[in-house]
Amino acid sequence: MKIHADMDVKIEQNEIKVSRPGDSKKHKSLHGLTRSLIANMVAGVSKGFQRKLEIVGVGYKAEMKGKHLSLNLGYSHPILLAMPETITASCPAATEIVIEGADKELVGLIAAKIRSFRSPEPYKGKGIRYAGEYVRKKAGKTGA
Repeated sequence: MKIHADMDVKIEQNEIKVSRPGDSKKHKSLHGLTRSLIANMVAGVSKGFQRKLEIVGVGYKAEMKGKHLSLNLGYSHPILLAMPETITASCPAATEIVIEGADKELVGLIAAKIRSFRSPEPYKGKGIRYAGEYVRKKAGKTGA
């Protein structure tokens, strides 16, 4: 990981210490950022991070084909997405995707990329959404 030149990181007796050169607003911000990035790295190695996605829609499904995630989302072709080596994806059901890894940023990035293939639309609610995400529905056209 690249650490800002102003921040000083030391490892002493199983503790990681981050120190800043002054109390300016920029240094305080960088201090908090550096500390939280290191904390996320430690948590990722010890526990790992995961994101769950749900697929809603008739005929929409996902499955793993080796290291590739195959998505059938109503397009004329299936979408194949190669997973990086540090990320593991699984499909416990045809409408669920679980992405796991040690890097919080990469897990979120892959989940967002998968979601972008078919974002939830507001009229029927079809698409890929994060587990527990609420999609606010709009009223459709009213016929006269």
